Amino acid sequence: MGKLWVNYSNDIFKGTIEVLEASNLKALVKPKMKVSIKPNLVLAKEASQGATTHPEVVEGIIVYLKELKVQDIEIIESSWVGDSTKRAYKVCGYEALSRKYQVPLFDLKDDKLLHIDGMEICKKAVDTDFLINVPVLKAHCQTLLTCCMKNLKGCISDREKRRFHTMGLHKPIAALNKAIKTHFCVIDGICGDLNFEEGGTPIERNMILAGSDPLFLDSYCARLIGYHCDEIDYLKVGEKLGVGERYNESKDGHRMVELNVDNKPKRTHLGKRIGRQFSRFIDEDSACSACYSALVYALYNSQRTPKEKISVGQGFIGKTGELGCGNCTSGFKNSVPGCPPKAVDIVEFLDN
Repeated sequence: MGKLWVNYSNDIFKGTIEVLEASNLKALVKPKMKVSIKPNLVLAKEASQGATTHPEVVEGIIVYLKELKVQDIEIIESSWVGDSTKRAYKVCGYEALSRKYQVPLFDLKDDKLLHIDGMEICKKAVDTDFLINVPVLKAHCQTLLTCCMKNLKGCISDREKRRFHTMGLHKPIAALNKAIKTHFCVIDGICGDLNFEEGGTPIERNMILAGSDPLFLDSYCARLIGYHCDEIDYLKVGEKLGVGERYNESKDGHRMVELNVDNKPKRTHLGKRIGRQFSRFIDEDSACSACYSALVYALYNSQRTPKEKISVGQGFIGKTGELGCGNCTSGFKNSVPGCPPKAVDIVEFLDN
């Protein structure tokens, strides 16, 4: 049965060590195991902006593992389509972390691919003894929540990421979590963006969560940012596939352990959920997250709102229309080029 630990800490490194010790991770990890750590480095942006995993969380995991005499440790990740994983490793502080502890960084964009259940999955995500998933708790403009289960999307090829969007994200995300075994999750809930997966409007919460069931953790985290489990389709599909079980507040309170409750936030600020706020201006068909979120972010920052909906997504390839965003809408009368386009270019396009 699922169980989760929540630590409220102002010291990210120390707080990570505390939650790992409380959750008894040492009972699951053996010294001779190959351990792969998968953070969320969706783009090259410092963790303080609310989009990427704090390096201090991963540092705490590395130190804890080394104290258990685990030597074969690596960090694996693939940034979203259109961004560089290697640049994200540098900007987000992981190059320094790698040098300090002699833990290699691997760009999954360069990895060999395995075909599992019809999906192109990076070999290193499967060919490991123990996968530690280290997502950021934050909102997403298309799936509402991105946390443990969606973080595995960084373990597939860029081509597969695009295909996931043509399939609506939810069903393939659930299927991916069935295909890849997550052995343990450590959630960075320090200051995730509760509006937007690309960051920019972080909300400080100072939480680090841990547990072995990604669906159990995600269903709990959905409530933290204001959603019911039934609003997150990949949680419902994942439960049917046997990925895990959902958290039920009325029944499962005893399965949640809180640490340092004196540091617990007195209020929860849910933000404006700009993904929903601006969806009325968007005509979306199989859009990749990078394109869709750039458009939402541009609408958020623009001085103007469009007179008609802006089309975005692979479903518009070869079609015509008035306003489009991204190379998939190159046949439109007015379109912002790019794969993905930069939000600043979309803002200029809207303002003009």
